[in-house]
Amino acid sequence: MVEIVQATDSGAVERARLALAGGGVVLLPTDTVYGLAVRPDRDDAAERLFAIKQRPRSRNLPVMVASGGALGALGVRVTGKAMRLIASDLVPGALTIAMGFGEAGPVRWLEGRREVAIRIPAEPFMLELLARSGPLAVTSANLHGRPTPGTVTEILDELILEPALAVDGGRRDAVPSTLVNCAVDPPVVEREGVVPRSTVEEILA
Repeated sequence: MVEIVQATDSGAVERARLALAGGGVVLLPTDTVYGLAVRPDRDDAAERLFAIKQRPRSRNLPVMVASGGALGALGVRVTGKAMRLIASDLVPGALTIAMGFGEAGPVRWLEGRREVAIRIPAEPFMLELLARSGPLAVTSANLHGRPTPGTVTEILDELILEPALAVDGGRRDAVPSTLVNCAVDPPVVEREGVVPRSTVEEILA
């Protein structure tokens, strides 16, 4: 049976980091929906995540980082309009930004992609974990194509396979982040979530 720890426990961040470092899939609270996370440089962990979520392998995993300062190491090309969003009050928060890559190309574990969706979450637990672990691949904690349940118990009841560890941060809303593709010009709001489309368009105007 999967181990469940409370996000408020003093050792929860370190336990999550160790589980991720060991190649485990960890259920984590974000500032929007719960997410399933893995170390992006562990292909074995990514395969387990796809199996748990029953997500098509062709669907690339989004990435979370602790701050904008982590973007350079990923090799992404931060356009002027992407920078406007990153510098806005929406970040950290419920805004995911898809970016292409610069001339030097992506970090090794992003090779083969044309773009990557990146988010800096506002959830304190996630920010502390990301600061310790480095970037994580994180996708919503639901079976592919279904809404994300709001509690750890509901999520574990739905998933056919169990993660290595679950961190309980209380009930979460079922609304995902807003996804803006800044790898194209002009940028396109590909998914409207917590952040209204009109707010994004106002910043980019």
